[in-house]
Amino acid sequence: MSQSPATVATGAAKDGVAGHEKAAPTVGAEGAAGTGAGERRYINRELSVLEFNRRVLALAASRDQPLLERAKFLAIFSTNLDEFFQVRVAGLKDQMAAGLSGTAPDGSPVSDQLRAIRAEVEDMLERRSEIYRLSLVPELAAEGIRLVPWGSLGPADVAYAETQFESQMFPVLTPLAVDPGHPFPYISNLSLNLAVMVRDPSRGHRRFARIKVPPLLPGFMLLPDGQRFVAVEEVIGAFLPELFPGMEIESCHAFRVIRNADLTLAEEEADDLLEAVEMELRRRRFGRAVCLEVESSFDPEVRDLLARELDLRDEDVYQTDGLLDYARLWTLLDIDRPDLKDEPFSPVTPARLASVDDEPVDIFAVIASGDIFVHHPYESFTMSTEAFIRRAADDPEVLAIKQTLYRTSGDSPVVTALIHGAEQGKQVAALVELKARGDEAANIGWAKALEQVGAHVVYGLIGLKTHAKTALVVREEAGGIRRYCHIGTGNYNSSTARTYEDIGILTASPDIGEDLTDLFNFLTGYSRQEAYRRIVVAPLALRARIIELIEKESSYGPGGRIVWKLNNLVDARVIDALYAASREGVQVDLVVRAMCSVRAGVPGLSDNIRVRSLVGRYLEHSRIFYFGEGSAAGETAHNGSQAPKLPSGGRYLIGSADMMERNLDRRVEALVDVTSPEIQARLREILEAELADDELAWELRPDDTWSKTPVAVHFNAQRHLQKLALARAKPASRAKP
Repeated sequence: MSQSPATVATGAAKDGVAGHEKAAPTVGAEGAAGTGAGERRYINRELSVLEFNRRVLALAASRDQPLLERAKFLAIFSTNLDEFFQVRVAGLKDQMAAGLSGTAPDGSPVSDQLRAIRAEVEDMLERRSEIYRLSLVPELAAEGIRLVPWGSLGPADVAYAETQFESQMFPVLTPLAVDPGHPFPYISNLSLNLAVMVRDPSRGHRRFARIKVPPLLPGFMLLPDGQRFVAVEEVIGAFLPELFPGMEIESCHAFRVIRNADLTLAEEEADDLLEAVEMELRRRRFGRAVCLEVESSFDPEVRDLLARELDLRDEDVYQTDGLLDYARLWTLLDIDRPDLKDEPFSPVTPARLASVDDEPVDIFAVIASGDIFVHHPYESFTMSTEAFIRRAADDPEVLAIKQTLYRTSGDSPVVTALIHGAEQGKQVAALVELKARGDEAANIGWAKALEQVGAHVVYGLIGLKTHAKTALVVREEAGGIRRYCHIGTGNYNSSTARTYEDIGILTASPDIGEDLTDLFNFLTGYSRQEAYRRIVVAPLALRARIIELIEKESSYGPGGRIVWKLNNLVDARVIDALYAASREGVQVDLVVRAMCSVRAGVPGLSDNIRVRSLVGRYLEHSRIFYFGEGSAAGETAHNGSQAPKLPSGGRYLIGSADMMERNLDRRVEALVDVTSPEIQARLREILEAELADDELAWELRPDDTWSKTPVAVHFNAQRHLQKLALARAKPASRAKP
């Protein structure tokens, strides 16, 4: 085994957050070195994904973050990178294999993109190793949490480890030899493995063997003192003679394989979509290898053997120092050291939904009295959106519940409530998106459970993913049938609702009720509905409506104002409309968490466009689209140093859609036009906070690099929104009857 990084963890790591001075990666004919900045209209979207992940990596280096949270961000960075290879790189390689030589919107040929990705990833892997070895490991040790190498263990520790190995590890390990009688074994996606070279001392034969580290084993073994941890693969490596008795162990090194994990379906040829997805999931286990990750000290002979058997080229092999499976750092958050973690925060119950004198509110009566705005994770998903579905399932006056389900949790209370509702005789219709990447298996399980109780389950539309976040409850009341609705930006997932920032509206608006009725008829039946009252739906009209609103804002010239908050912005037609608005003098502020192909502040192209990204404790996931509609006339020009208050008035839309080609053309998405002045004020409050942030924010420069926003007033938007939620949570006192 290679030496643990703990033995060389000396000195201090660079802070990593003062700025991002790395040269902007450019690829393709339009992005080649020497090309004038103004000649390129778009940033390559694949590289923009990596730049977002670099911002996550900076949090792992930042000493402003609690120490165990930094370990968490290092794990998040690594799992993000794994997904990037499984999906983004795999997609590019599929294009190459199919002989498709088309270019991305920024003009980058596939081959150039892969070369640029290689350079970026190598740089980030080196930085990750540096943060781990030179910063995280020594700083954890200073706090009594020591990640130690096997070679540092004394006899008592070795004896303890041997006992644990024999009782917990040895029975579940399966060494797989490679020889004429044993073909090269299948290496599963993302598994941690040991490549072992053994020698038969009697015959002199050398053989390769692979040992998979079972994923159910803990990533670290805790030693008896309760302070020291040793990597499980080092423990296994130390006792290899028990797995290969009588053989000489020549070398042992850890490695990982990343495979294509994207779901590809010829839906138009599938008679049964559920069966087709299940079959594709089984097939995906054997997806083509995309990347081989090995320790830097890896035996070149064994590395070449693995690459050859996995059909990978040299450029697909990455060498790294430190750990290989950084996702295991998540487990360090289980250590009982609250002083090394974020201060706990419990989501509050929205004031209008809070019980009074221990009496639960009538949620339908509250919604009927006025729209309710919910903001997760600051306000409780369980006590708002989830409570709405639970109450609908129990209420004898409810006739029907219709809901879209994109990403679910393994113990989904929302789906459990739908099952309960169906068992109570209610008409339950669930649009379960079987093609939600990473959640296909869970969604299949819930779809079958819903079908078993008589719910109407629809698996989606041919050629489209249903990504809209909508729920419709039909209730019989004294005055007749009334519809209650939820439209949001996040999934109906109680687990992610604790860490994802999302918003939603609970409403009894007749217009929205009719819109969702029409939308569900489109989703479950045959319909060519295109015109709606308060919602805008993709793929039918969403892009056209957004561009129409941008162009309307352009007509106001310098009095125009656009502020958006979203996850991804890469659609070329939408970006071109924003560039045109900028040329007319419209002030445009974009808060884009991840993928962003817009170029900001480029003279003659985007002078009046500013782009920032917030990366912090919570994953910024909500989508808010603000158009000033001329209300910015006379407003002091944005000077780039201070975020002005947004003018009152204007138009707000929220919903599920990012501005990406896939969302606008290949998904069912829904945005809702927000007309309530109270909810508009809440949305304005969120946008103003995110524009004022100088602790979590990064800014996109005209040269396409991202730099950390200079800290001037120490304003943290997420902390600010926590405080506002706590202040709002106190319900108005009511006298007992």
